Formats: sequence, C-alpha cells, structure tokens
Amino acid sequence: MTSLTLLGSTGSIGVSTLDVVRRLPERFRVYALVAGRNVEALSAQILEFQPTVAVVATPEIRQNLINRLRDAGLPRSRWPELLAGNEGRVQAATAAETDFVLSAIVGIAGLPATYEAVRCGKAVGLANKEVLVAGGRLVMDAARRSGTELIPVDSEHNGAHQCLRAGRHGEVVRLILTASGGPFRNTPMSQFADITPRQALNHPTWKMGPRITIDSATLMNKGFEVIEACWLFGFTPDQVEVVVHPQSKVHAMVEFTDGSVIAQVSATDMRMPIQYALTYPERLEAPVPRLDWQEARTWEFLPPDRDKFPLLGLAYQAQSTGGSATCTLNAADEIAVEAFLDEQIPFPAIAEVVSGTLSRAPVGNPGSIADILSIDEEARDMARRCVRQRAAVRA
Repeated sequence: MTSLTLLGSTGSIGVSTLDVVRRLPERFRVYALVAGRNVEALSAQILEFQPTVAVVATPEIRQNLINRLRDAGLPRSRWPELLAGNEGRVQAATAAETDFVLSAIVGIAGLPATYEAVRCGKAVGLANKEVLVAGGRLVMDAARRSGTELIPVDSEHNGAHQCLRAGRHGEVVRLILTASGGPFRNTPMSQFADITPRQALNHPTWKMGPRITIDSATLMNKGFEVIEACWLFGFTPDQVEVVVHPQSKVHAMVEFTDGSVIAQVSATDMRMPIQYALTYPERLEAPVPRLDWQEARTWEFLPPDRDKFPLLGLAYQAQSTGGSATCTLNAADEIAVEAFLDEQIPFPAIAEVVSGTLSRAPVGNPGSIADILSIDEEARDMARRCVRQRAAVRA
C-alpha cells in the first residue's frame, strides 16, 4: 500500500489522480490532500478519501474548511489534521508517512514543498511545470543527492520517459515534443490583437486551468516543456525539438543514433500518465479509451510558427542563458497572462511583457529556494510595470 500526498488535489490533475486512486484502492491510500481555496471540493474529497492531513492556502480558508466539515456532519474524531500555508504544504510533503508525492499545484507555490520532498528522497510525480522551470538546477541537484527520481506526469514528458526506456541516454540524438498548436494555429497573425480571453480559453484538445490554457494558446506551455525536458532528461536545448501535432495522439518521440524513432501514442486522457507515474516501473490496465486501429485516421506534424508564437523562442533563449533567466521567464508570463485574462492587455502583448521583463532583469545564479522566490517576486514587479506601460499605450 503506497501512501500518497497530493499537492493540488482540487485542480484538474488532482481530480484525475484521485480517480486513479479510487480505482486502485488496494494499491494506494491518501495520506494528505493539499489544496488552495476550493473548500467545497476539498471537503468532498476529505469525506471520500479520509486523509490524515488536509492543507489549504491560508488560516482564514482553514476556518472555512472547518465550517464546511461541521456542516457536513463529519464527526470530529474523523477529521484530518488541518494545516495552512507553505509550512503545511512542506509538512505534508515530507512526512514520514508519505511514500509518494504528486506535485500538481499550479504556479511557484508548489516549488518549496516539492523541493523538500525531493530533498527527503520521496518518490515524486511531477505535474507542476514551475518546479523545474524556476528551480531546475536546485531540484535536480537535490534529486541526485537523495537518490530519488522525478517521474513526469505531463503527457509529453511522460511519453518521453516511456520512449527513453527503449535505449541508452548516449544513443539519443533528439527528443521531439508535440504541441496541439492551440486554438490559433490557423488564425492569421493580423487578427491576434482582437483575440478575446474567452476565445483563448477554448482549447481544442485538453481541458486545463486558465493559465495553462492561455500558455498553450501562446505556445509558452511548450517552451516551458522544453526547459523541463532539459532538466529531467539531461538534454541541451538544441537536442529538444517541438512539432505541432493537432490530433494530440503522439505525445513524444525519441530519435536514436541509428535513425530509429520511438513514439509514445495514447488517448488524450491524463489518467494514463498519472497512473504510469504512480505505478512505475509497473504497468497496469488504465481506465482510458483505446485507439481503434481499424479506423482510418490521419496524423499531421508541422513546424511551429515562431513569428506568430515568439514565446517559444524566448523559452529556448532563457534555457540557453541559464541561471535565473527561466525563473524570470515564468514569473513574467504568469503576470502577463493574468493581465490578458483581466483584459488589461491584448493577446500579442503577453509576449511583449515577457520579452520586456527578460531584457530588464539581471541574470543571477540562485543558490537556494529563498533566492528563487526573491527573483520570482522581483520579476513579477518588473512584469507589472511592463503591463502598466503597455496598458497606458493601449488607452
């Protein structure tokens, strides 16, 4: 029986993870559920999975959760220990009772707890991009010291992990990550200024949270994946290639020195990579649709348009620069996406804000998680100034 701490239990990855756990009760028990502000969803999860610990974002939200559990009639003897904030997240992720930590908190808030779990040698399933985008060197150094491995949950990296089992690392020529292309793959660049948040949130393939959905529309999400792949698998940026694959059935490919290309293909259902991470190195039957090979199908592979989607190039640039550049990239993007969703800036200005922040921010070499959080906050301040400048021009 594997004891699981789930960082981000009420998000889309968290909900899918709990569905996998629900179907494998003989394999997994939930030790801790870590959420943010969604008390309604968390209380329902507590009632069903009966964790030992539950964590929310703030003490005020903790009180709301207490009220919700009282209203649900749950006897006090069956309540989990209720914690709040970063200390609570770290405590849940590093507890002796925890065997496996699934990191699915969106944003840099998930970095400290994930880093501490890695440092303690916990098995970690990684679905939080910011952990490696902002703190890749520190996290991977901690993994080497503790002897643990990060198993990627993101569909592309999970697919790459599976493909890489076909050969030795030194035999790999390149890793190919696929992108759906987002909702504006065929939209002329001349129409980008008129794109609305509602249009950008209408992803053609995946159902995700707002920020990730917008990042997919700008291809920044794929840029983050390039950075992650470099850290996870020990590649340089020029060894990682992105291709647009609108059907989203091939998630990753690995080309070996002899010209062989191994591809990972599956339905667009996150429960498969989640279960793979939870049960690795075993494979179990997963509750996902199977591809019907008797059905005629066409799969397209196209090069990304970097003129239309400049954030992809900025991600490659930041990873090549190294140091704090990728942390700045992530922070600036989060602020720019928020500004677009709030209709302060137009869609093309997301890239302008990120580029402007990168050009202004000094590049340092963070030596601790505290350094990364400080760099992140400074970059956010710079990005906010860029947003205000861009909004003033628009007005």
